[in-house]
Amino acid sequence: MTDAETQIALVCVQNAGRSQMATAYAERERETRELADEISIHSGGTHPADAVHDVVRDAMAEVGIDLSDRDPQKIATETLESCEYVATMGCSTLELEADTDVRDWDLPDPHGQDLETVREIRDDVKTRVESLFDEIESTRTD
Repeated sequence: MTDAETQIALVCVQNAGRSQMATAYAERERETRELADEISIHSGGTHPADAVHDVVRDAMAEVGIDLSDRDPQKIATETLESCEYVATMGCSTLELEADTDVRDWDLPDPHGQDLETVREIRDDVKTRVESLFDEIESTRTD
């Protein structure tokens, strides 16, 4: 990590749906925009599930993103407080002491939803991640 590196975290309770989708899209954006040396991405949950939801894996596979090797992870408060941006997925009561930009994307939980509903959530996540990267890039080039 360099001093110029921007730290972002994508968080939900189980780290089995929304934050997994957001992380995959963020990794794709970071690569597409050639920001690998400038942006570090963290993902996790406050109470991780045992596995990524099958319907989430299916929805992401439709857009060429394989989540089959991903496992939900716990994320530490210290990690979150090291980030400039933290996006929660609609389930947060985060209260961080650090000067971190915490935003709640207020997305429905895909767990137990049908594939069509998860596709809508997936597309919303993609748009939000792209907007976050647009925002980060605009602040980095000013």
